[in-house]
Amino acid sequence: MNKSLRVLIADDESIIRMGLRAILSELGHTVYSAADGVEAVTLAYREQPDIALLDIRMPFRDGLDAAAEIVKNRPIPILILTAYNESSLLDRAASIPVQGYLIKPVKRDDLVAQMRIAVATFNDRRHLTEKVDELQEKLTSRKLIDRAKGFLMQAGMSEEEAYHEIQMRARSRRTTMSNIAQEVIDRQKKTEEG
Repeated sequence: MNKSLRVLIADDESIIRMGLRAILSELGHTVYSAADGVEAVTLAYREQPDIALLDIRMPFRDGLDAAAEIVKNRPIPILILTAYNESSLLDRAASIPVQGYLIKPVKRDDLVAQMRIAVATFNDRRHLTEKVDELQEKLTSRKLIDRAKGFLMQAGMSEEEAYHEIQMRARSRRTTMSNIAQEVIDRQKKTEEG
């Protein structure tokens, strides 16, 4: 991991926070430390970290609750730190979702590897989600345009003329073909209702 990251650490044990801070600072990362889950959420809002390392068991708000709040408002990769290996905690962690799970005491090489994997898998997931959203939007747009073409074809245009008409209206009004298609559909509905 060559890029310097803004890293949020939350652990109620100061010795753990200091150890992680030393490792991460040595690697060139900017580190923000919190002693509990409430402080972690506050720091995440204020400092906008690139990744968070959260202990599961902390006072006031546990690491999994804090993680859920952080990713709900600004998704970032999350690594969970714990001395416990309980399946119920793993299930909760998977449902957030977190990108990794480190057992304390954390070794430097394990931390570096997990952070690299967490950032990469998070970015892959975000890219795939964006691609799915983009494809879904294109599909929705295509369906609208096809439906609008159908109405224009009923009015006597060929399929090519109907497509060209939607395209020309969109260009002249500096809007999308989807918006024009929706207008054609809405106008047709009003005509059918009226």
